[in-house]
Amino acid sequence: MNSSLFSLENQIVLITGSSRGLGWSMAKAVAEAGASVLLHGRDENLLKERQQHLQELGHNAEHYIFDVANDEEVLAAFGKIREQHGKLDGLINNAGIQHRRPLTEFELEDFDRVLDVNLRASWLLSREAVRLMQGQGSGSIVNIASIMGPQARKTISAYTTSKAGVVGLTKALAVELGPQGIRCNGIAPGFFATEMNTALVNDSEFTAFVSGRTPMQRWGDPDELGGAAVFLLSKAASYVNGNVIFVDGGLACQV
Repeated sequence: MNSSLFSLENQIVLITGSSRGLGWSMAKAVAEAGASVLLHGRDENLLKERQQHLQELGHNAEHYIFDVANDEEVLAAFGKIREQHGKLDGLINNAGIQHRRPLTEFELEDFDRVLDVNLRASWLLSREAVRLMQGQGSGSIVNIASIMGPQARKTISAYTTSKAGVVGLTKALAVELGPQGIRCNGIAPGFFATEMNTALVNDSEFTAFVSGRTPMQRWGDPDELGGAAVFLLSKAASYVNGNVIFVDGGLACQV
């Protein structure tokens, strides 16, 4: 197979929530594949460190600071991208938050915040990205869903709702944007050992549950997600549209 199919040379890719966790792992993989990476987050010092790290390895990287749930900040950021680059080839909607509470103790403002960050922001970011992609007649959007969308666990009703919505958004965009040469797909990670899950990783009982529930019998390493992201952004996935790839060690398959 021609390895150039997986090359992201000359592409500009924005990855939200890419200063840490799964976002940072995908940013490294996308940069290694040749793309110019637009890092995103709200911790300026950490973003500068991440940008410098990629640049020291010979990759092109910049960083943007904005709250994905703040419409004005999102629009301003895309205005800068348009001004500085004039285009966008790829968007990975990765930024997300979690909030754990039993349903009867779940405050409405917390539900709204989870939906705003995990779902509404993905819609708005996608809209603005498409406005940049339309001029070139191509582009790829990758939405980070979750195994906790088609499935569920107690105390995360807002998160599960938001990620199920991300899957629906992915399909809707794939159908609408496909005729314009713009693809939209998703990745549904299983249990990954990230900063968001630190408390669960350190919980021996929960880790035993993950090992018993997942056919590969372990947590996923964040760096194991990068390959799927590169694939979906690349020419190798040129006819892949409206799909959600489960990167979960087989969790979704096991009853």
